[in-house]
Amino acid sequence: MDRPCPRLLLAALRGGAGKTTLTLGLLAAWHRQGRVVVPFKKGPDYIDPAWHALAAGRPSHNLDPFLMEGAQMMAVVRRHARTADCLLIEGNRGLYDGLDAEGTYSTAELAKFLAVPVVLVVDCTMATRTVAALVLGCQHFDPQVPLRGVILNQIARPRHEAILRRSIERYCGLPVLGALPRLQCAVFPERHMGLVPPQEHAAARRAVATARELAEKYLDLEGLWQVAAQAPPLPPDPLIEAPADREGEPVTIGIIRDSAFQFYYTENLEALAAAGARLVELNALEAAALPPELDALYIGGGFPETHAQALSGNVRFREEIRQRAEAGLPIYAECGGLMYLGAAIRTLEGERFPMVGIFPFDFVMGRKPQGHGYTILEVATDNPFFPVGSRLKGHEFHYSRIHPEPGPGERLAFRVIRGAGMGGQRDGLLYKNVLATYTHLHALGAPQWAPALVARALGYRRARLARPDQDLALPEEPGLRASHRPLGEGPLFH
Repeated sequence: MDRPCPRLLLAALRGGAGKTTLTLGLLAAWHRQGRVVVPFKKGPDYIDPAWHALAAGRPSHNLDPFLMEGAQMMAVVRRHARTADCLLIEGNRGLYDGLDAEGTYSTAELAKFLAVPVVLVVDCTMATRTVAALVLGCQHFDPQVPLRGVILNQIARPRHEAILRRSIERYCGLPVLGALPRLQCAVFPERHMGLVPPQEHAAARRAVATARELAEKYLDLEGLWQVAAQAPPLPPDPLIEAPADREGEPVTIGIIRDSAFQFYYTENLEALAAAGARLVELNALEAAALPPELDALYIGGGFPETHAQALSGNVRFREEIRQRAEAGLPIYAECGGLMYLGAAIRTLEGERFPMVGIFPFDFVMGRKPQGHGYTILEVATDNPFFPVGSRLKGHEFHYSRIHPEPGPGERLAFRVIRGAGMGGQRDGLLYKNVLATYTHLHALGAPQWAPALVARALGYRRARLARPDQDLALPEEPGLRASHRPLGEGPLFH
């Protein structure tokens, strides 16, 4: 039987109530105590998990009931529980917020499924006894949700805190496990309804240290640990067959991972490695060339628009990607990666920066989201990675739009059943072995993706080795350097 593993979920009444700052502070404080805490984020999110990893000193993982099956989520939790002292999950939006009136895919439903104690973070701005009514409402709205404590945020003064504590303890019967004062400035800057990624934060470690100091001063760290220890044992592992041994040497897949492109799920990279790939990190801002042994390229999302000038200025790297694509290099790109493979990015200021140019479309930045939320795609066209007729679940979040909108004669891989895509209920630009889409996929929700990318890379590799006299690499240009390293080597954040 698996050993017990404490676990805790921080939730809130709404987004923006302060639970991310508190999650980071708690992770960093427990990490400083020498505890092995594995972080998780509920929902489709890249930025919060990147901050989690910095605070906890280990990767963060996503739990999403829309993208993943229950057995997949339980397997991920069980795997990390074996080696952790505690699991800490950050919820998203309000505790009961889901896709419909039944709260489908909500944080509350996840808490019930994983039997994880919930601590509610409450913004107490300009309220006292009413906060107890709100907490009591959460308790009675679904008594099966294991609500075990409250953290008060935005406290004005000691008298404010005292009334809040007495009210919650009297009417709700729950312990108050922390009370944070109203801060004069935000610890973590925000962009697009979320935090700025740590890779772009000039003082990321200092920000995490500030959150840790707040947690150590204002949270009941031991009380929160005792609540986490109330979690019941996880169900036992089902019998799982060992994976078959892979034959031959692994293919080499490049991952563009720098301050412009940072959005990669840990499980996506793990799935590629498990399928037989050696992953090599590349820097599109600094690299002069792709490694000559590259068999495929994966470009995730990020904020290329904030680095458009630098990306555009690395002309040699852009040209080589385009030439490798012409030679058949398999490339899979999501959102920011899609924008990078287009003709140009047009910023809010009206500037136009040329990009790789595989696709003859500009990507124009807007001030409001052009696509936001879960997506469902049906594969409608022959493509390098997915069988026609299959369905994929993913998510999109982009402020750019494609210009001009692809016409009916343009090859696109997907018909959009749910979501915005590129307009006209379509998504997924195709060119040779390149597929670029606004939709982000999670490997657990699209298990065919990683093996397909590795298989396509293997086919390219065999074709490349069959013509060794053809050199696909370009000569290095002065002033640029080949910037790449095996994934996992060196610091995660710079």
